[in-house]
Amino acid sequence: MRGWVVTLGLAPRQPDLFGSTAGFCEARVGPESIYGLLHRECHRLFPDEMFADLFTDVGRRSVPPMIVAVVMVLQRLEGCSDREAVDRFCFDARWKYAAGGLDFDYPGFVHTVLVDMRARLARSQAPGRIFDVVLRVAREAGLVGRRRVLDSTPIYDAVATMDTLTLVRSAIRGLLRVADADLQAELRVVLSRDDDYAAAGKPACDFDDAEARVALVDALAHDGLALLAVLEGRDLAEAVTQAAGLLATVLGQDLEETADGSFVIARRVAKDRVISTVDPQTRHGHKTLARGFDGYKGHVAVDPDSEVITATEVSAGNAGDAGTAEQLIGDLFDKPTCDPVEQDPAEEDTVRAGEVGEAVTGGDQACVYGDNAYGTGELQDRLERAGIESRCKTQAPVGAGGRFTKDRFDVDLDADTVTCPAGRTAPVRRGRDGVGAAHFGPACADCPLREQCTTSAAGRTVQVGIYERQLAAARARQQHPGWVQDYRATRPKVERKIAHLMRRRHGGRRARVRGQVKIAADFALLAAAVNLARLSVLGMASRPGRKWAATIG
Repeated sequence: MRGWVVTLGLAPRQPDLFGSTAGFCEARVGPESIYGLLHRECHRLFPDEMFADLFTDVGRRSVPPMIVAVVMVLQRLEGCSDREAVDRFCFDARWKYAAGGLDFDYPGFVHTVLVDMRARLARSQAPGRIFDVVLRVAREAGLVGRRRVLDSTPIYDAVATMDTLTLVRSAIRGLLRVADADLQAELRVVLSRDDDYAAAGKPACDFDDAEARVALVDALAHDGLALLAVLEGRDLAEAVTQAAGLLATVLGQDLEETADGSFVIARRVAKDRVISTVDPQTRHGHKTLARGFDGYKGHVAVDPDSEVITATEVSAGNAGDAGTAEQLIGDLFDKPTCDPVEQDPAEEDTVRAGEVGEAVTGGDQACVYGDNAYGTGELQDRLERAGIESRCKTQAPVGAGGRFTKDRFDVDLDADTVTCPAGRTAPVRRGRDGVGAAHFGPACADCPLREQCTTSAAGRTVQVGIYERQLAAARARQQHPGWVQDYRATRPKVERKIAHLMRRRHGGRRARVRGQVKIAADFALLAAAVNLARLSVLGMASRPGRKWAATIG
């Protein structure tokens, strides 16, 4: 159905009195369920006119967008594939009940309608409109305050991770595939391997033979480089340019040239390494040092009081969590709560534990919670300048082998000096980027505390970053009992919400689509479904004038 010229279809508003699913489900489906909420409010939440820009003025009638939106939401909540979702709509009375109480015999539709709707939304000016409208309902009901809890979770990719040989051969195949007939013929002339690069998979080789493996690596590298040489300096179509760039990337990241001009697999792991040509944006990631994954990271911001998801982002699996924080809390920056206050870390001890809680809950003060991944100096500085209270935990300094940690040293930022535990002082010498270091050097030679401080022959060196003051202040704040109590009571709420998002493996923990843009849209749709489930529990209902209110809690 993708690309068909269709006009806006309209959902029926007056089902058959005797054939409607409403009478059957009314006493069987709880009003606090998502089916009950959608039944009551689907025409207000997702009116057909909300999707009018996706359709033309001529052509055949589309499946009513309101019905498709309801199916998409339930599909994400229940972890269904496209085919499973349309089957549920056909045979599960609750799904037709949720779509406004449709008749039992209301016709179904083919699964490609869902594919087409996602494509139309992606091409539109408002691709995240379903998430946006659900969030707007929560805001109108007064459920979204000025506190946010941030966290991330792995999203496993929907492709197989490739080894180096498969990666290079697949990149060559991809370049040949997107070239037109004339260019492809020109490229094939320079290929030296006995391989038409037509079938997918590993290249043919006796992998038990070490010499054969070495020869295969070299031959693949020379074929790839020969193709790039043909294309160098030419005006190419966008698809060819992208495919050539991918080939150059995989050749450069995994292979290295030896002194005799042959190529071997490099004994290193390249930074930001591409691991699949099918989805070049997927990456190796680590949730912990011992737990790795391949794919992406899904990031969420949650209002801890209502447990409504206020924003989502998707990044590569190897990206840092703090890098998406500003996008997740962008609405807090839109409405500053107070002027940023310069606070001396030395004055932190004057803050009483009770004041910590008051600062969070009082008035319209914005506050952000996050674990150590969000406690970077850059984010702490950004929050401080915006007047946003930080409850982002900052990692305490560590010392190798149990030796003195950095916080045992007195860093004087005004004088730009560092004093060690033995009372010796060294100046901070900074580079152009503002990052500095204090080198104690010869002072460590006869120091009685040397064994507890460093094993380096050059003596101890203390790094001083550009956000040193912000980090020191954050570490001081998080020592107060009130800060700790508030953090422990609030931050775990985002973990429960992530559990709701990831409870289905298909479409939750594992991506259903490929590419960061598509996965981000799918993740936002999942968040919208989880938000609707939460709003249903809170008894969300519309009022005259299109205002919304939660009737429970």
